[in-house]
Amino acid sequence: MEQAKLLKLLGVALVFFAVLLIILLSAVKSYEDQVGLYLCEITHSNPNADVKECPVHKSNISWIVFLSMGVGFVILTSGIFLIFMPYQQEKKKVTYSKLDEEEKKILELLQKNEGSQYQSDLIKETGFSKVKMTRILDKFESKGYIDRKRRGMTNIVFLK
Repeated sequence: MEQAKLLKLLGVALVFFAVLLIILLSAVKSYEDQVGLYLCEITHSNPNADVKECPVHKSNISWIVFLSMGVGFVILTSGIFLIFMPYQQEKKKVTYSKLDEEEKKILELLQKNEGSQYQSDLIKETGFSKVKMTRILDKFESKGYIDRKRRGMTNIVFLK
C-alpha cells in the first residue's frame, strides 16, 4: 500500500509541475506575440518591405512553445492518471507457523476453492460449530487475511 501512496504523491507533483509549465509557456507565448506585433509594425512601416522580411515570420519559437505545451499536457494527464488510478491492495502474507490446525484447515479450504467460499460450506466441511467458525473468521478478518460479504442468510468468505 505504501507504493500506491508514493504513486499518488508523484501524480500530485506531476500535476503541479505541468500546471506551472503550462502557465510559464503561456506567458512566454503572450510575450512573443507582443514582441512579434511590435516588430511587424516596425517592418511594415517601410512601404517597400516584404512580409517575409518580418523577423516574426522567420522564428520557430511558436512551434517550440506549442510542442512544449503538448508535453505539458501529457505530463498533466499522466499526473491525473496516477492520482485517480485504482491500486490493488497488496495481499497479506499468512504465516502458517503461527496458525493452529483448525485455522490452517480453513485457509486451505479457501485456497482450494479459488479464494472464496460460503461460510455455511466451511462449517459443513470442517465440522466446526457456527460460533467457533465465526470466532476464527473474526480473528482472520481483524488480521486482514479475509473479507466477508453478506449473501442472504450466510456470508461469502474471501481471501485477501
